[in-house]
Amino acid sequence: MRRQMLSLGVVLALVLTLIFFVSGAYAIEVNVPGGSNSGIRMTAADQSLEKLMKGNARFATGWMCHPNQSVEHRVHSISGRHPFAIVVSCSDSRVPPEIIFDQGIGDIFVVRTAGEVMDNASLGTVEYGVEHLHIPLVVVLGHDNCGAVKAAITGEAPGHMNYLVQAIKPAVDRAKGMKGDLLNNAIDANTLDVVATLQTTKPILSEAVKEGTLKILGARYHFNSGAVEILKDDSS
Repeated sequence: MRRQMLSLGVVLALVLTLIFFVSGAYAIEVNVPGGSNSGIRMTAADQSLEKLMKGNARFATGWMCHPNQSVEHRVHSISGRHPFAIVVSCSDSRVPPEIIFDQGIGDIFVVRTAGEVMDNASLGTVEYGVEHLHIPLVVVLGHDNCGAVKAAITGEAPGHMNYLVQAIKPAVDRAKGMKGDLLNNAIDANTLDVVATLQTTKPILSEAVKEGTLKILGARYHFNSGAVEILKDDSS
């Protein structure tokens, strides 16, 4: 009887531990600025952001649910897709948006270039997501220790890579006048530069922002914690 009671106690302890960690993960999830607990009516963009941040909280705590990745969903997605957010991300292989936001097939519309640099092709891709897929949110996602930003700090790069360096250099030049670490400041400055570029790109993106049907914001992914931080633009 005593052995059974001990076994029951161990099982109960494991269950309580599981509940603690799961509840803890969800406590992190709902702590989103402007989220559903704020008492303010959420826009479509706010709802999309909360969904992304909830997924990131699952990823950061190790409690991913891998939604919409079944065979059935894959087959069902053939008939169409309804992504709820656009993520403009660096091409760095350590920053896969679908994984760090714990999303599945058809959930997010991803545009990836080194250093999140925008050209006509990538701008047109974002416009497609807004105009034809009616996506209400764009998140420009920078990340720690970005190699493209490092290259822009160092100087020129060979071949077409120099196009990336030259696109990022204005952010580096601004960061040189800031207090703190040059690389970290340049990474955030570059991310916010891309946000500004998207917000002012005519006619599709700028009009959608003006009409309030589109929100564009910057964020940063931290390797150590796995967490995504929403950036504040102090220049506005």
